[in-house]
Amino acid sequence: MTNNTTTRTRIAPSPTGYPHIGTIYQALFNYAYARRYDGSFLIRIEDTDQARFVEGAEDVIFQAIDWFRLTEDESPRKDGPHTPYRQSERLELYSKYAKELIEKEGAYYCFCTKERLDEMRKKLQAEKKPLRYDRHCRMLSANDVAQKMAENSPYVVRLKIPDEKTIVVRDEIRGDVSFNSGEIDEQVLLKSDGFPTYHLAVVVDDHLMKITHVIRGNEYLSSTPKYNFLYDAFGWERPQYMHLTPIMKDATRKLSKRYGDVNFDDFLKKGYLPHAIVNYIALLGWSPKDNQEKFTLEELIENFSISGLSKSSSVFDENKMKWLNGEYIKELDFETFMEYATPFFEISNIKGLYDYRKLGVLLQSRIEIFSEIPEKVNFLAEFKKFDNELYFNKKLKIDENLARVVIDKSIDVLSQVENWNEDNLHQAVKDISESLQLKTGQVYTVLRVGLTGVTVTPGGSVEMADILGKEESMRRLSKSKEWLN
Repeated sequence: MTNNTTTRTRIAPSPTGYPHIGTIYQALFNYAYARRYDGSFLIRIEDTDQARFVEGAEDVIFQAIDWFRLTEDESPRKDGPHTPYRQSERLELYSKYAKELIEKEGAYYCFCTKERLDEMRKKLQAEKKPLRYDRHCRMLSANDVAQKMAENSPYVVRLKIPDEKTIVVRDEIRGDVSFNSGEIDEQVLLKSDGFPTYHLAVVVDDHLMKITHVIRGNEYLSSTPKYNFLYDAFGWERPQYMHLTPIMKDATRKLSKRYGDVNFDDFLKKGYLPHAIVNYIALLGWSPKDNQEKFTLEELIENFSISGLSKSSSVFDENKMKWLNGEYIKELDFETFMEYATPFFEISNIKGLYDYRKLGVLLQSRIEIFSEIPEKVNFLAEFKKFDNELYFNKKLKIDENLARVVIDKSIDVLSQVENWNEDNLHQAVKDISESLQLKTGQVYTVLRVGLTGVTVTPGGSVEMADILGKEESMRRLSKSKEWLN
């Protein structure tokens, strides 16, 4: 559903920590909806919580946005008609609108001290009542307020909630949701330091920035009546709301940035492909009509609809996302694969030792995330004495005696291979097996252990020998012969 004006969506992350999967989840659907209806997607930085501000967090937010290709139209780095896009640079606006709201009787001055509020909360707790403000300052006369202001008494501005009224919030995913105004707290809108709380700032900013659709997590649904009170008090048009189902850590706990759950930098370190993550997290909150499991960002935009948005929560399963990432890795052209893979070869123990491209050919179909590369190649970095039991293979009838014969013969034959490449090495193995009247599988298996000291490698023994090169291969086979004897 869209209205007659240009569709405008936004995300408003706080630089109180690095973005996690929930931030990207909300950004994705805001971006997709705006693009689906040829609208605009904004990023507004909500940095009024100075106590929890994290230096550099804003930069990482935009790094994540760029990595996932969710490019915004307006933001602190892309000036538009509603600049500035950081709340800390808009304080005068909030102060202005807080005063206007008081004049329109949608809010009031509150002069309660911290001590009085603490005492009030203790009393409510003792009586086992909801911890809501008791409206003490709402009862002050105009003369009382004027006197307090003349005395420069510290104050906050509080929202004024109508008594015992049913408020219906229209949510485009869930339909109409009803609330009782008597159960809603008259929360602070403007703090004594001049900084707004979220409740005032989000409404003022969304109105001034002409946001038509507010797409956010369903933890904000219970606060939406407060926002609607503000819209109505100002005489502004309400936006359309869509409250997304939460992503869960497990059956009872929601993913949380505060506890470091799946932060953006974790995905970078693990070597995920951005389009695989986008694909997976889209499926957590949205279902394509044809139950398609793999799709590009462009296909998501083209097929996006509100009817496909889920009403129930989904558990984040990294193993499922890892599998999907592996499927995307297999489809990469080799040059792109190597662009992603090279940094992980560089942090492995084989840095600068062997041909990354030869290893890449073997690994592209064998990894699900790029951070698996070091653990799959580190064995090549050193060759230590190993247990000769590794040669033992009951199915192929290989024991130490057979291994000794194969290693001896392999040293003789392979030392004569002049052009060291896979074709010639395969031929050499064939010659060895024929000479010893063995199956080629027996020779390959013994050589794998003799060359690497392990039983599982990304490729076969010939591929390993080709990567190691002739000199290193012959050195290792000589050591294996020594250890067998």
